[in-house]
Amino acid sequence: MLSFDNTEVAFSGQSNSELKWAHRLFKLIGNNKLIVFGKWATNFALAVRLPITGIIKKTIFKQFCGGENIEECKTVINKLNEYGIGTILDYSVEAKANEVELEACCKELERGIKLAAKNKEIPFLVFKVSGVVAFNLLEKYNHELPENNPEYDAAYARVDRLCKAAYEADTPIFIDAEESWIQETIDRITEEMMVKYNKEKAIVYNTLQLYRWDRLEALKNFHKTAEEKGYHMGVKLVRGAYMEKERERAIHKNYKSPIQLDKAATDKDYDLAIIYCAENKIALCAGTHNEESSFLLANYMEENKLDKADSNFYFAQLLGMSNHISFNLSKQGYNVAKYVPYGPVKEVIPYLIRRAEENTSVAGQTSRELALISLEMKRRKLLKKA
Repeated sequence: MLSFDNTEVAFSGQSNSELKWAHRLFKLIGNNKLIVFGKWATNFALAVRLPITGIIKKTIFKQFCGGENIEECKTVINKLNEYGIGTILDYSVEAKANEVELEACCKELERGIKLAAKNKEIPFLVFKVSGVVAFNLLEKYNHELPENNPEYDAAYARVDRLCKAAYEADTPIFIDAEESWIQETIDRITEEMMVKYNKEKAIVYNTLQLYRWDRLEALKNFHKTAEEKGYHMGVKLVRGAYMEKERERAIHKNYKSPIQLDKAATDKDYDLAIIYCAENKIALCAGTHNEESSFLLANYMEENKLDKADSNFYFAQLLGMSNHISFNLSKQGYNVAKYVPYGPVKEVIPYLIRRAEENTSVAGQTSRELALISLEMKRRKLLKKA
C-alpha cells in the first residue's frame, strides 16, 4: 500500500552525513529573513565580483544541483537509478541575450540529448525557451505573429533543432513554462513542434503552471487542437515558480493578475488537470511536491487498473526535495524521475534562489522536509548527535 510516511525508504539514498547536512541546510532555508538577505547579498557579491561561487557550490548548489556539467551529473544519475528513479536532465541556464550565448546553450542541450539517447536512466530532458531564444523576442511576439523577422526565424530554428534531435533520439523533451508575458509565444512554438514530432507518440511536452487561473481551460483547448490536428499531446503539470514576480508586474502595469486568488484554487485546478489528462489519455508528467495530488494520480491509476510502468504516466520532483514522495512511489513500482539541474554555479543562481524562496513561501514545505529528516535521523539514532 502506498504511503509517504516511510522515512527509511525516503532517505535510503542518503548516508548519515548527507542526512545531517540536509537537516542543517533546511533549518537555514526555513529562516525567511535570512533568505531575503541572502538573495540581496548574493546578487551584490556577484555584482562586485566577490569570490562566493565556491561557497554556493558547497552549500545550496550541492543540495539541489547535479553538478556544473554533464560529467559531474553522472554520479547523481547513477545513484538515482539504483533506486529506480530516472533523471530529467536540466541545463538550468536561462534568459540569455546574445547569439553566441544562445547558440552555446543550444549546443549544450544537444549534448544532453545525445547522452539520453544512450542511457535509459534519463527518460526526459527539459529546457527553457528563453535559454535559446532572446527574451525580448519572446516578449515582442507574445500577442502577435512574427513576419519576415530573420532574427526570430534563427531563434525558432534552434528550438526546432532540439525537438528534432529529441525525436531522432526517441527521448521526450519538456519545454518549460515561463513568465506569462512570454508564455503565449512559447505555447505557439510548442504546439508547432508537437505537430511536427508527436505524430506517433508524445515526444515534445508543453508545461502548464496551474497557479494561473486560465491554465485548466488552456489545457482543454490545447487538447482539442491536438485532436483536430492529429498529434499526441504531452504535458507536464506544475503549480508554478514565478508567483511573486507575476503579481508585482500586474500591479505595476495595472492589469489583472494571472495568478489564482489562493492556494486552494491552485490545488483544485491542478487536481482537475491531472484527472483530465488521465481520462483523455494525454501523456502526463505530474511535477508536484504535493502528497494529495500524488495520491490522486496513483489512486486513479490503481482504480482504473492502469499499468504503473506505462510511460505515459510519470511523477516528478526536484532533486534535493520531497524524497518521501519520489522514493516511496518508485518503491511501489510507479514511474518517477527527478529534475537534475546543472550548469556553471553563476548561471544556476536564479534557479537556486527560486528553490530557496519556494521553500519559504510554500506553506509547510521547509517544516515538512525538516520533520521527515528528523524522523529518519531519530530512527537512525542520529538526532542527538546532529
